[in-house]
Amino acid sequence: MTNRERFRAVMAFQPVDRLPMIESYWWWSETLDRWHREGLPAELTEHFEIGRWFGLDMHRIVWLTRRYEIERPAGRPRNQGLAWDLDAYERLVAPIFSGPTFAPEKVTPFVEEQQQGDVFLWVQIDGFFWFAREVLGVERHLLAFYDQPDLLHRISRDLLDYTLRLIDELCAICTPDLVSFAEDMSYNHGPMISKACFDEFMAPYYQQVVPGLVDRGVIPILDSDGDVTELVPWLEEVGIQGLSPLERMAGNNVAGLRQRHSRFRMFGAFDKTVMHRGEAAMRAEFGRLLPVMQSGGYIPSVDHQTPPEVSLSDYRLYVSLLREYCEEAAR
Repeated sequence: MTNRERFRAVMAFQPVDRLPMIESYWWWSETLDRWHREGLPAELTEHFEIGRWFGLDMHRIVWLTRRYEIERPAGRPRNQGLAWDLDAYERLVAPIFSGPTFAPEKVTPFVEEQQQGDVFLWVQIDGFFWFAREVLGVERHLLAFYDQPDLLHRISRDLLDYTLRLIDELCAICTPDLVSFAEDMSYNHGPMISKACFDEFMAPYYQQVVPGLVDRGVIPILDSDGDVTELVPWLEEVGIQGLSPLERMAGNNVAGLRQRHSRFRMFGAFDKTVMHRGEAAMRAEFGRLLPVMQSGGYIPSVDHQTPPEVSLSDYRLYVSLLREYCEEAAR
């Protein structure tokens, strides 16, 4: 099977020769610095080529998020946001939604790779929680659900219009296999907002975006750190079909999620804190995940980026074990 065929089959809960061997998200720069000191060839600096060197299956992650294009006054911390009322929003933030949604050259180099099956294409875009938080700042954003609801809806309407245009322009070039909404809306005790807030301020906008993706054959998922257990049924109600990275230390239990949500797609979940503890610890972690790997709809991967405590030899052992268990899960 090609990389793309294998990915599409697992996501459809169909048989495969083995599960995909991927990193959902590439490595911390500090981790790569260590690996270069320990023998990773110095000329390998691009994540895709590093993954190929390790023997991982290839996929392309394309970030088409716009939140990082917000210009901030010098010295203003990101957690303070930028806009504080409608006037500031219209002057400082709204203009970034005008013009082209993205540079086509971010995607066009990967079209042939995807069509040939060498890669599957994963596109990351702004979610309605995270983008508003970048605009308003962490504290002001959470208060805005109660104090500035009209401003929150205005931000989401603008993001919705932009996102629908982005998807049309993207799919005119190629149709991605996966679109992930960057949200990070949970922490280690669950979602940062209530179900009522989700239903009022997020669900209506997702319900206008997700069906168009599904109609095109795109798998829509959410990217959120923290404990997402309570969040999953909320997402299913608006058509979101999966989640990553399912951090173990935040309390996520993929076996429990699979039992309660039999067709939900999942990525990640391998506890990164065991990767430097040797083969027995890593085998125990793969053993924990194996029944879910065998259930379909799940691709194991480090539950966020590999930390710098993991040596080059640790990671090469991890990749070897990943292959072993991905093959076992398909038997």
